[in-house]
Amino acid sequence: MIDLVLFGGRILLVVLLYLFLYAAMRSGIGLVRGQRRDAAIWAVDVEKGAKQLRGLHVDILGPVIIGRSPSSDIVVDEPFVSATHARFTLQGPALVLEDLGSTNGTMVNGHLIGQPVTLRDGDEVQTGDTIMRVSRR
Repeated sequence: MIDLVLFGGRILLVVLLYLFLYAAMRSGIGLVRGQRRDAAIWAVDVEKGAKQLRGLHVDILGPVIIGRSPSSDIVVDEPFVSATHARFTLQGPALVLEDLGSTNGTMVNGHLIGQPVTLRDGDEVQTGDTIMRVSRR
C-alpha cells in the first residue's frame, strides 16, 4: 500500500513540475516576442511627399529621427528639412514628437511646435512638404 502512495506522489510531482515548466516557457516566449499585448504600438505613415516616401510605414518601437541626413530613420531629402529635423519617442504608452532645432520647424495638425508634443491617434505631422499621419494599433 505504501508503495502505491509513493508512486502516486512521484507521478503528482512530475505533473506539477511539467506544469511549472510549461508556464515558465509560455511567459518566456511572450518576452522574446517583444511587446506585451496591452502595450501601445504606434506607427507613422507618409501620406504626402517625395514619390519614394509616399506609402512608407514605420512602426515606432524606439526613438525615430526624421531628417535629411542619410543616418536618419526616415530620410526626407527636401531643402526645407534639416539634417536632423525631429524625433519621435515613446514615453510609456504615449508617443511624443520633438523638434530638434530645425530651421523651418515642425508642424502638428497645422500648428508649429516649439516644445515636445504628445501625439494622439490620427495626428498629422509635417516636415517640409512631407506629411505623415501617426496611428495607434
